[in-house]
Amino acid sequence: MNPHVQRADFDRVMVPNYAPASFIPVRGRGSRVWDQQGKEYIDLAGGIAVSCVGHTHPALIEALTKQANLIWHLSNVMTNEPALRLAQKLVDATFADKVFFANSGAEANEAAFKLARRYAVEKFGPDKVEIIAFNNSFHGRTFFTVSVGGQAKYSDGFGPKPQGITHLPYNDIAALEAAISDQTCAVVLEPMQGEGGVTPASRAFIEAARALATRHNALLIFDEVQTGVGRTGSLYAYQEYGVTPDILTSAKGLGGGFPIGAMLTSSEIAAHFGVGVHGSTYGGNPLGCAVAEAVIDIVNTPEVLQGVKAKQQRFYGALRALGEKYGCFGEVRGMGLLIGAALTAEYAGKAKDFMNAAADAGLMILQAGPDVLRFAPSLLIADADIDAAMALLETAIRKVTGK
Repeated sequence: MNPHVQRADFDRVMVPNYAPASFIPVRGRGSRVWDQQGKEYIDLAGGIAVSCVGHTHPALIEALTKQANLIWHLSNVMTNEPALRLAQKLVDATFADKVFFANSGAEANEAAFKLARRYAVEKFGPDKVEIIAFNNSFHGRTFFTVSVGGQAKYSDGFGPKPQGITHLPYNDIAALEAAISDQTCAVVLEPMQGEGGVTPASRAFIEAARALATRHNALLIFDEVQTGVGRTGSLYAYQEYGVTPDILTSAKGLGGGFPIGAMLTSSEIAAHFGVGVHGSTYGGNPLGCAVAEAVIDIVNTPEVLQGVKAKQQRFYGALRALGEKYGCFGEVRGMGLLIGAALTAEYAGKAKDFMNAAADAGLMILQAGPDVLRFAPSLLIADADIDAAMALLETAIRKVTGK
């Protein structure tokens, strides 16, 4: 094959804010991907927890094709049928009464943070604007969301940051109790930190956050951009904990690869986003909503959600066995099919080495910081693909460890 574009073209024509892999995938099916040279990979990265039903799922192709032959875009001067159908399905399946559509997780979180402040200012006065977030969190790349995110490496270097944001240690109930006040408008957390190391919240922490937010008339916002749409074995992770947020954000898996984000909330809170207060040109795009509706129809079934938990155990068993055999993993953790394998001290800082060795072996995986390997495969991945992927991972581990 003699492709017209090569990896070197990225360095020539693209802004250098990414450092993509040396190969270019050109075709995918299910949990398999092929690059320009025809090399086959098993995909355990899922586009960073996006491709929740795998690549080129027939139902998604059908939904997109059908809508593409009807209407592509209207703007929010009008509404459209796919957006209304998708919103109804999200309302029916969650705590929410109302939905706002955006293009990404960052946009969904931007809307959530703006709404939380608007709600608090209008209901309680101009001083109630503090947002409490947590160290190592990740909420997007807009200036507001990256400032709320608890990783300075993403937010530093752009000049003065938005004010009124407090960062606390994750899973630390005492720190939250000490910091929250009547000036707090929202507590924002990921039920499981993805970028921050695949670290689940404890049930006690989630329950305390709910109680403390309620006590101080603050909203509890769950960023479920990465944990949502079946990733944990429930449609949304809050259902695993039995704790209901006031606002929830969703993206990534929601479109199965098509860009879409959503903010879900109650009617009372949503009323503070009146006409013209917030918007998104492409938010609620008919194409994205049609595809996302198909995703929800596939994922929100007992078969798929129960299957996620069964596949989690298959991954756990294999990863723990590899960790014991090679001394490379100190802990395997996560929820459902968002799994982190934390490297031992001997291999600290080498997550990228493992990721690159895996790619050489024909396996696509992720890292969550320098010390954690991250796995976010299709929720529909076949057991045979899991087993084959673990064999390829062992090849990569042997290469890095020399064992």
